[in-house]
Amino acid sequence: MELSSVPTDAELASRAVQIAAAMQQQQLMLAAAESCTGGWIAKTLTDLPGSSAWFDAGVVTYSYRAKEGLLGVRRTTLERTGAVSEETVLEMVSGVLDRLGADMAVAVTGIAGPGGGTADKPVGTVWIGWQRLNTAARARLFHFSGDREAVRRRTVAAALAGVLEMLTD
Repeated sequence: MELSSVPTDAELASRAVQIAAAMQQQQLMLAAAESCTGGWIAKTLTDLPGSSAWFDAGVVTYSYRAKEGLLGVRRTTLERTGAVSEETVLEMVSGVLDRLGADMAVAVTGIAGPGGGTADKPVGTVWIGWQRLNTAARARLFHFSGDREAVRRRTVAAALAGVLEMLTD
């Protein structure tokens, strides 16, 4: 999935408002585990007054050590597939859901650039995972274009869109 334009703050806020309404209507709590977005998902959601009624917590885990210690990502997963992989994001989303006790979770891991990309994982490669309590986690691979800011904005937008999708499934 490629977002045709870089989402604005207003567009991100609009998605957050939709999430807030659905979360409150369904009486659910949301948690986030973020790597490449550095807390931007949590910031977007908690910019809304009263977000503590439906947003539980956010964790920023950049290093392997943080992913292991805070989210329970297995060292073998990180060594075998790397931080930017389907396996890692699935363990991240399951870990944050389990450890924080929320009803739903979203997790992101990716390469925002400008450096850090490789031939098989170029800059803009992002994995996003979502999970509801007592359901299987799901993940999706994205290849976003643009500079670091654009990749991160697109990641936040896609993560929020996936949360909305889960709320309406």
